[in-house]
Amino acid sequence: MDTARIAALLEPFLEPSLSPDQLDHISTYIDLLLLWNARINLTAIRHPEEIVTRHFGESFFLARHLFPATAQRSQAKSQAVGSAKSKACPELAEGDPYPSTAPRVLDIGSGAGFPALPLKLWAPHIHLTLVESNQKKATFLREVARALTLTNINVITDRAEVLAARPDFPRTEVVTLRAVEHFAAILPQAVGLLAPRATLALLIGAAQIPYLMTLATLKWHPPIPVPQSRTRMLSIGVRE
Repeated sequence: MDTARIAALLEPFLEPSLSPDQLDHISTYIDLLLLWNARINLTAIRHPEEIVTRHFGESFFLARHLFPATAQRSQAKSQAVGSAKSKACPELAEGDPYPSTAPRVLDIGSGAGFPALPLKLWAPHIHLTLVESNQKKATFLREVARALTLTNINVITDRAEVLAARPDFPRTEVVTLRAVEHFAAILPQAVGLLAPRATLALLIGAAQIPYLMTLATLKWHPPIPVPQSRTRMLSIGVRE
């Protein structure tokens, strides 16, 4: 897909715009998604432009609220540099691209990779773990990571409730969740995977917002409407 068209479609969701390298990665990602989608059910959305707005647009909208882009960009790699909103992280002009202070992000029910992989494109410094119980979908996620040369990514083929029940599984600074089945059942597991004072970021329908108020351990920011959608919301809570 033409990168100029991708940039135009993403404009309502982003501030600032993406780099040429990031747009190239999105184009490659779309090609892989369409190829694999013919064999396994990754997404019901088939049209490339709708994939950009519905999947990438919503994911990057979450990304820019979690990791507001700094003014500085790496000239060598032409990639945006992020700073965590929920946890302080120094700017990464030089040195280790994955410092110990970089936030750990866990995405539950990653499916076709949204919002997790666009989040990694937006904030390359994060330590990213994708949890996907379907083996074929997990294989797709690893293939996309290889094709886009994304590093510091771990794909776990397991269920969130299994990981949440393990006391030895590391708790994380950011947990993301989007369009998963059995939302009410999985939400407590997502909270259980949060470190103290960590952030839970949800892309959900407006009808699901009242349920969040039942989670007394989190303090919620006002929900943010997703551009070009009547019902989709971004809701961000911080564990107290």
